[in-house]
Amino acid sequence: MSNGMMVTTGWVLSGLFAAFLLVASAAPKLVGASVATDSMTQLGWPQGHTLMIGLIEVACVLLYLWPRTSVLGAVLAMGLLGGAMATQLRVGNPLFSHVLFSVYLGLFMWGGLWLRDPALRALFPLRG
Repeated sequence: MSNGMMVTTGWVLSGLFAAFLLVASAAPKLVGASVATDSMTQLGWPQGHTLMIGLIEVACVLLYLWPRTSVLGAVLAMGLLGGAMATQLRVGNPLFSHVLFSVYLGLFMWGGLWLRDPALRALFPLRG
């Protein structure tokens, strides 16, 4: 695959990851939608934390999308996803559909960044 094609594919994957996180996760938290507050309560989070978690998600996505801070954004987003995974594990939700969903998102996020960032590809090369 050519470098230009890898970068384009990486931006598409990164855009899909960002759109999903912003639309499906952060936006309901920011507007105080019942789907967000109810699910946070079911997971054991106090309702007062919903808005702050939504703001943290937006900050992580913005850092991830800005090329100069993309690795920092990915590391911070991975921390957020790890917390989500721990929360799902703590309440006993199903492994493959709930607990590991954060891992799936993380692989998508890092895969997109790896494809669009030549320095990251040089740091973590594929060996064949």
